[in-house]
Amino acid sequence: MKTAELDYRLPPELIAQHPVERRDRSRLLVHERARGETRHRRFDDLPDELAEGTLVVVNDTRVLPARLRFERPGGGEAEVLLLERLGSNGTWEGLARPSRKLRSGQRLGPVELLESLGEGRWRLRLEGGPAGEAPLPPYIHEPLADPERYQTVYAEHEGSAAAPTAGLHFTPELLARLDVERVTLHVGLDTFRPVGADDLEEHSMHSERYDVAPEAWERIRAADRVLAVGTTTVRVLESLARGAPLSGRTDLFVMPGFEFRRVDALLTNFHLPRSTLLALVMAFAGVEETRDLYRLAIAERYRFYSFGDAMLLL
Repeated sequence: MKTAELDYRLPPELIAQHPVERRDRSRLLVHERARGETRHRRFDDLPDELAEGTLVVVNDTRVLPARLRFERPGGGEAEVLLLERLGSNGTWEGLARPSRKLRSGQRLGPVELLESLGEGRWRLRLEGGPAGEAPLPPYIHEPLADPERYQTVYAEHEGSAAAPTAGLHFTPELLARLDVERVTLHVGLDTFRPVGADDLEEHSMHSERYDVAPEAWERIRAADRVLAVGTTTVRVLESLARGAPLSGRTDLFVMPGFEFRRVDALLTNFHLPRSTLLALVMAFAGVEETRDLYRLAIAERYRFYSFGDAMLLL
């Protein structure tokens, strides 16, 4: 598949700059794959759209306050974005900029840069815990009044550099109407990194850490029907369905032609062009079907990306 097939044009005003006031009042575009039917609902209608016996699986990772801002010793600004803890001695992998003006051994407040890993990535040491800002995506230009709005209401295990955004729509009241199970995958920025290669197959996915309790996997494995909340949940479930251990790392790359073994329905936001996330949606719903759904969402003025509306693929 050519990466250019993941392109589409989005009017900039449809990029949501802030979440809706109440999480579950966002819009929900529902598409039944077998019947080819599409309808417009509200997110709190979700329980009415699910077949009886559907197990809803969410990713309960929690986003780190990972964006750290500093003044460089020689003047000018610097920024470090923590990506993943590497050990118990305060070592991390992170992005640092302006990378070309930084060097190994340099200190930026509580951060010591240890080794350049290329492409702006550094191995670094952090004194204390992360105490920065919510790492909002670069397409969000408005400040977030409440950092908890970039967390799901069920976020528990801290470790992500970005939110599993499909889950941002849930409220405790809505969850109480569903049969819910949890997995954990700590989201890295590579999940959202644009595909640079001309051919999709040439793009390499960096691995991300996940953990699933044995009793959770038993419920998921035995469920009549599974709704995966978000693309990160899909990657965990489909890794386990292929024999991966209950705890580890996955670099599973889901693209058109992929055989889904445990995910029966998908709840997801609207994703960026040329992203592996959009490729996953196309693998689940079909390439042309996904293009049609995105054209419809744009025509109907749905809100896109992290704080935008959602799509339910049945």
